Amino acid sequence: MKTMKPTLPLIILFIFIAFSVPSSARKPHVINFRSRNLYPESFTWDPKSQHFIVGSTRRQKLLSVSDAGVVETLISDASLPKNSSFLGLTVDRRNNRLLACIHRMPSPESLEPFNALAAYDLRSRHRLFFSPLVDTVTDEAHSAVANDVSVDFSGNAYVTNSGGNFIWKIDINGDVLVLSKSKAYKTHPVDTTTEYHKCGLNGIVYSSNGYLLVVQSNTGKIFKVDVDDGTARTVRLNKDLTAADGMAVRKDGVVLVVSQHKLYFLKSNDGWGEGVIFDETALEDERFPTSVAVGDRNRVYVLYGHVMEGKMGNAEREKFSIVEVESEEENKEDNIWLYGLIGLGLAYFLFWRFQMRKLVENMNKKTA
Repeated sequence: MKTMKPTLPLIILFIFIAFSVPSSARKPHVINFRSRNLYPESFTWDPKSQHFIVGSTRRQKLLSVSDAGVVETLISDASLPKNSSFLGLTVDRRNNRLLACIHRMPSPESLEPFNALAAYDLRSRHRLFFSPLVDTVTDEAHSAVANDVSVDFSGNAYVTNSGGNFIWKIDINGDVLVLSKSKAYKTHPVDTTTEYHKCGLNGIVYSSNGYLLVVQSNTGKIFKVDVDDGTARTVRLNKDLTAADGMAVRKDGVVLVVSQHKLYFLKSNDGWGEGVIFDETALEDERFPTSVAVGDRNRVYVLYGHVMEGKMGNAEREKFSIVEVESEEENKEDNIWLYGLIGLGLAYFLFWRFQMRKLVENMNKKTA
């Protein structure tokens, strides 16, 4: 008598398991790229070109970096103010634009800082507008820093002023207004002994539900901000985000906040009235990570730009890195699911074997 073969569903199940196991055990993606004295503070992902876009704190240029580390000068803007830096970056996917925060620190030649938002067309690479960002709100205007930027579905950009603790709004044509100067930003105590105590609102993301989330470096708090009237309230968290810097949000709603030492993974079940830090992944602080981005297939990356080394002025460096970071807690959940699937497959197989054995025994009895 011929041996009976597994049913088609069983074969499909084992094929699925076989392909799942290697993917859960893969190594994180590391992109090493070279650009002399770039010292990037920020980066973003362009889904259309499938490349990262990286700024510079030393040069008036933006680079395109492939997943293999191939570097191309995307934009070189010699018309920017001398000694200015690219800080926050984001891609406006609907309008195929790159939005970039420009900042120049005070100097002997100019005692006031300079801040602006520039928009570049990613197809032609031409600059669409250049909007100076004036600080008329802060008492100490010399502290103004246009730090990070996010964009909504209508093309409105939102820029944090980490020196003045407020948010600018820049419409699709480049017109500027102050959106939010909420008192909530000044209600939490600041430890003045820290190096970052003067850095207020920093990383910012736009939620598809129609509000902003913005993190404050010197308090470790997150605020939920209304994009219509600028009202803000503190998101209740299970702990503070120490020395928080850049932010990003995944398609599944998980919010990512990077600091020099850690990458924080956060989620909320009530639209960010409150949230929970469900995982923290240690980073290489000597390489000074400052920015986080979500790349292809929802993978999370941090930028190692050695920014503090670059601020020393006399440093020389050519090599920088973009490194994928995973959540150990999420990997545990994935593994539990995978092992459960394997167990189910094994149980199905054993049940099939038992049924086939009974069938063969019954057929043997009939033919005896």
